[in-house]
Amino acid sequence: MAIIKTVKGLTPKFGKHCYFSEGAYIIGEVTMGDDCTVWFNAVIRGDVHYIKIGNRVNIQDGCCLHTLNGKAPIEIGDGVTVGHNVTLHGCIIHEGALIGMGSTILDHAVIGKGAIVAAGALVLKNTVIGDGELWGGVPAHFIKKVDPEQSRELNQGYAQHYVDYSDWFREADSNPENTIECTTSEEFSEKQTQND
Repeated sequence: MAIIKTVKGLTPKFGKHCYFSEGAYIIGEVTMGDDCTVWFNAVIRGDVHYIKIGNRVNIQDGCCLHTLNGKAPIEIGDGVTVGHNVTLHGCIIHEGALIGMGSTILDHAVIGKGAIVAAGALVLKNTVIGDGELWGGVPAHFIKKVDPEQSRELNQGYAQHYVDYSDWFREADSNPENTIECTTSEEFSEKQTQND
């Protein structure tokens, strides 16, 4: 189960049909639209500035979202995919962008509409990535423009996949026997046998 925490009187607010996996933490001044998903061990920490997330955004396993105290919030537009183990800090990501696995985006960076940040990229402070651009590397640099239709199909596809995945997990979570808490394989086998 996820942990939703109020800090300094600021409680996260959510739209409809959002899904939060076990181990996810959503803290403080976080606003999230409809059909969003926050996956295993992701942290969204709005304690020192706000985090605003649009509709159909997926924050995948192991992500960390934080802000710069009073200076740089996080704003994420609709239909954004934030891949596994991404770190976002005080940045703006526009609609339909795809943030590749293991990448880091730092304070005051702006990611354009439909842009793609390649896996493992480091987007430095104050970097502006234009609409439909592909950037990668450490530090990240411009690689090429992406075909707008190809970018839209790719990014919308990922956004829809994660809404669909959340429905699988909602169904699994509806039956307590589908989740077994244990510390060893032997304990798992024993508990599984008890459920049969």
